[in-house]
Amino acid sequence: ADAPAPPRAVCRYDRDVTAYEPSTALLVVDVQNDFADPAGSLSVPGAEAILPVVNAEIERAIAAGSPVVYTQDWHPPSTPHFARDGGIWPVHCVQETWGAAFHPELVLGDSVVRKGTNGEDGYSGFSMRDPTTGETVPTALQGLLRHAGVKSVVIVGLATDYCVKATALDARAFGYPATVLALGVRAVDLEAGDGERAIEEMEDAGVTIEGAPK
Repeated sequence: ADAPAPPRAVCRYDRDVTAYEPSTALLVVDVQNDFADPAGSLSVPGAEAILPVVNAEIERAIAAGSPVVYTQDWHPPSTPHFARDGGIWPVHCVQETWGAAFHPELVLGDSVVRKGTNGEDGYSGFSMRDPTTGETVPTALQGLLRHAGVKSVVIVGLATDYCVKATALDARAFGYPATVLALGVRAVDLEAGDGERAIEEMEDAGVTIEGAPK
């Protein structure tokens, strides 16, 4: 018989935060195998450590009736976003592959916004940018939040210095009060200090950074 699956890690920690409510959405950014698993092609250092925090937030949000929206990189096999096609990144999160799938320990819901589906740079959950022309197009996220009556957002996921930052900055540009949970994010740090600089940039834009990574 197959061995039983190990129990999912549970996070037990206390933090002060505005309570979740139906008008506050939790945005779970790109917790996918290529970023969150050590074997992923663009594995983020320390990413697996955020899973218990992220799952705890998801469960809190669901219990409060808050919308939970997951963003998912969903690239075609060839795109100028990838280094082999002129970009800066290794091939990652290719549609229908293991790397693009959500991490198996992540608590999943129904609302998923895919980005980069036609080869765009899909950093923000709200928008995508054509890496060749620079044209920006929206994702489904803003319409989804508006339809749900969302007035503020809480953000967790990967990675601090790219998709988390871009999502948080767009949230502020759309007028949402935005909180990023420092215990629930990790940085790529392509260059040393990128994560810290991203935190500063978000704070300068009015994003609340809650807590400090251990």
